[in-house]
Amino acid sequence: MKTIYETVDPGSMDMSVIDKAGSIIRSGGLVAFPTETVYGLGGDALNPESSEKIYRAKGRPSDNPLIVHISDFDSIYDIVRDVSAEAKLLADRYWPGPLTMIFDKKPVVPKETTGGLDTVAVRFPSHPVAQKFIEASGGFVAAPSANLSGRPSPTYGRHVLEDMDGRIDMIIDSGECNIGLESTIVDFTSEVPMILRPGYVNEKMLNSVIGEVAKDPAVFGNMASGGHPKAPGMKYRHYAPKGSMTIVSGKTDNVIEYITNRIKSKRPDERIGVLACSQNVSQYTGADMIFDMGCADNEIEISSRLYDALRECDEKKIDVIYSEEFDTPDLGLAIMNRLIKAAGHNIINV
Repeated sequence: MKTIYETVDPGSMDMSVIDKAGSIIRSGGLVAFPTETVYGLGGDALNPESSEKIYRAKGRPSDNPLIVHISDFDSIYDIVRDVSAEAKLLADRYWPGPLTMIFDKKPVVPKETTGGLDTVAVRFPSHPVAQKFIEASGGFVAAPSANLSGRPSPTYGRHVLEDMDGRIDMIIDSGECNIGLESTIVDFTSEVPMILRPGYVNEKMLNSVIGEVAKDPAVFGNMASGGHPKAPGMKYRHYAPKGSMTIVSGKTDNVIEYITNRIKSKRPDERIGVLACSQNVSQYTGADMIFDMGCADNEIEISSRLYDALRECDEKKIDVIYSEEFDTPDLGLAIMNRLIKAAGHNIINV
């Protein structure tokens, strides 16, 4: 398959490209497109064959649900049975934006899209290209992140090309995704609204609108192998680089000392990479790759660079990766959720 690669400027969109992409979706094809979080791999959410193509292109297990993306709020009533008052309040505050909500689905949404479940995850992205693309595609686009299953999610068009060239019909490149972490997922089919995946819309932001929310244990724990994931990212290994990865947690001086000692004692044939905040980058001389994650107090900078850092580790053939802990006030839960999954829960406290 020859993959079409097009660049679209969000400030002056070439609608001929958007229309071409929409036509591909309506005819059952796959298109990667930008959102404010990460690039998505889109197919017709109401076409079971399109969803099956998404799973094949990614190498993704078919019980891992896809998120249905919409481009206007009212269309949600075509695919879900009911929208609670709390969910409407969240939509009023945070849609369009990096928030996904789970509802009981209507029969029009095939179980191929929902991973076999009777629930459906829905998101209304704020990226202008995404909105026009979804509209041109018929209004319902199923889309996980546009990467091979298990790899770091794509935050640039070039990341999508690395993984999906020859696997899908088209890629729309609109530059860097400004948030860089997948959307927050909140389940409204549980007794108390429950966070299934942390993201930019954090617990405090949710509390300010709807009060109490719960957190699924899978946010940081391993889900039992026999469990059926209700949302993306809950069961399978995600975001992982090829090299082994360790998160080093503790006081800053202790973290720096531990990592520098590992660098000094590395084998001659071993390539070591470090993910560090800007303030500490100069401490890790001797590493084969040092990725500046941004200032420690700039959460968006850190989140937007995370997946690029993990992919650069692969590009530079890094064998062993050490990452500082980025336990920031608002996005810390989401950042560490991704890091912990990427590291396979390998954390050292020093």
